[in-house]
Order: sequence, then C-alpha cells, then structure tokens
Amino acid sequence: MSDPRYPIGKFTYKDSPTPDERVQLIRQIEQAPAKLRAAVSGLSPQQLDTPYRPEGWTVRQVAHHVPDSHLNAYVRFKLALTEDEPMIKPYAEDRWAKLADTEATPVEVSLALLDSLHDRWVRLLRSLQPDDWKRTFRHPELGAVSLEKNLALYAWHGRHHVAHITSLRERNGW
Repeated sequence: MSDPRYPIGKFTYKDSPTPDERVQLIRQIEQAPAKLRAAVSGLSPQQLDTPYRPEGWTVRQVAHHVPDSHLNAYVRFKLALTEDEPMIKPYAEDRWAKLADTEATPVEVSLALLDSLHDRWVRLLRSLQPDDWKRTFRHPELGAVSLEKNLALYAWHGRHHVAHITSLRERNGW
C-alpha cells in the first residue's frame, strides 16, 4: 500500500514549466474546487469527522484547510507581483485546523470560499506575462520561491488533498 500521507506522491519540482505545462497547472488549480466538492459530496457528518489516515486530519479539517492554504497562496502571488521579493509569513496550518471555525463551520462555506477564491486566482494567473513567473517572494525557511514553483506546488496541493479524501472513500467503500 502506498503512503496514505502522500496518495499522489510527494511534491517535486524539476525545472521551470513550459508555457504548455503552465496552462495545465493553472487548469488543475481551476478544477480543484469542483474536485474537492465532488470528493466530499454526500458524506455524513460522521464521515466528515473521520481522519483520512491514523493520526491525520479529518475530512472536515482537510476541506477547511484547502481554502485556508490557497488563500495564503493567492496573497503570496499578489505580494510577489506588487513588491520586490516580499517576505511572507508562514502560518501554523496544524493549529488552524484545530480552531473552532474548522469544527463549527459547515463544509459548504469553505467550498463556496474556494470557488470564489479560485475564480479570482485563475483570472490573475492567466493574466501573467512570462517575466511575471520569475518573480519571487521570500519564505523565512525556504528562501526565495518563484511564482512558477508556487504554481506547481499549489496545483499539486489541491490534487494531494482531494486524493486524501477519495482514497479514504475508496478504502471505506463510501
């Protein structure tokens, strides 16, 4: 059995994507909200509160995490496009996943947020010129991160978390 933490494999980044590869990565970001919505569709409250792996987040936490994370990514893109290598602030995603809004907010609220966020984000991504993709932000632990690498990371990120849920559904026959 594959590692349930990485159902589609760990993120890897080789080189700058070609223009055609960038189009595919943007398409993956565009499709992420619908794929997450489909992954959680029809799940009961008990199923939403099931961890996708032992000691992992629940489906509910994953569904709320994706827009939290992608919101941060969207802001990082905008900062990098409007400032010279801005220093970004990481966030404690494990702690965010345990805040009261994650438990108390219906998953639909985060799905709607993701729909709207990705609409804006994809419009921004499709407007970028070739030189824009080389712009960077500075991560305190990772150093300079280019927008093209961040694009690849978040295309992977959406697929990664959808696969957490779909793999759980397959294993449990949901």
